Amino acid sequence: MTVDTLFTITFPLTVPFWALMVFAPTWSITHRIISSPLIILPQLAIYLTLAIPRFPDLWEVVSRPDLDLITAFFGRRDGAAILWAHVIAFDVFIARWMYLDSRERRVHPLLMGPLLVFTLLLSPMGLLIYLAIRTVVGPPRTTPSTERLAPG
Repeated sequence: MTVDTLFTITFPLTVPFWALMVFAPTWSITHRIISSPLIILPQLAIYLTLAIPRFPDLWEVVSRPDLDLITAFFGRRDGAAILWAHVIAFDVFIARWMYLDSRERRVHPLLMGPLLVFTLLLSPMGLLIYLAIRTVVGPPRTTPSTERLAPG
């Protein structure tokens, strides 16, 4: 596959997972699918397909961060496609964690839906907002079936 094709399919491969988290967050199948860390495999496969052939250049960029070097590498089509696959994989990983954590903490889906969309677009900001929400909401809520009895 060409760099352009891989770039083009990176985002659409994530859409079903985002749609489940945003539009069907309480559906048991959503929880089962999103609970699997394997949902980031498509993005990781694209990242590796793009990055492995360019590994020497990529390694130079990440092991000796220099703004000019980074600009030159990621300013190329192949570099931009590598960065995009990296970002999308990170976005899915972060959103997956946010979704699962918010379900444990019983954060309302009407709050999480827009936040997950925002995270898709600007993941560091979405994560920061969720961390603030998480602090306000407090620890995960337990249910009778998962509570441990305190030692007597």
